[in-house]
Amino acid sequence: MQAIQYLLLFGLSIFTINTTTQATNEMTNHHIEAFQVVGISARISNDRGSAGEEVEAIWRRFWSEDIRNKVPHIVNNDIYAVYTDYESDHTGAYTLIIGLSVTHLDDIPSGLVGVTVQADTYEKFISRGQMPGAVLKTWMDIWQDEDLDRGYRTDFTIHGKKYFDGDQAEVETFISVD
Repeated sequence: MQAIQYLLLFGLSIFTINTTTQATNEMTNHHIEAFQVVGISARISNDRGSAGEEVEAIWRRFWSEDIRNKVPHIVNNDIYAVYTDYESDHTGAYTLIIGLSVTHLDDIPSGLVGVTVQADTYEKFISRGQMPGAVLKTWMDIWQDEDLDRGYRTDFTIHGKKYFDGDQAEVETFISVD
């Protein structure tokens, strides 16, 4: 699909991807050790054509319900978006969990979920520019990359301190690879 089709498919046409938006693939594999995330989750289905609205809804819920302050045992203040339980490839359904990294999955508050991101090998991408458009561009680049040997096990993004830096914002995306 072409970029405009992705924007329409995901209902994110309200976001502008300007010329300063960049997605950088570091072209190196990274072995990431297992870690845990606690947050909120939703089952997203790309084949329904409403994935963009569903993703926006879970992010709105994350901010409006102040989920960051409900997660116990946090490691740091970075926000993680974990993509897991893939039905097939990028066109199928998956589970999205938005939360924070924690030291353990004991005592998960009611209404929240916990997930262990298993140790794996990941390809790292960096989104730079105005958010969320820069992250959207990164995902479009990933979906179109025919040389990327995706594992479709668990992928995640890290929204750290630089996430809030306006036009200079950065988000790291890690894609499981075979």
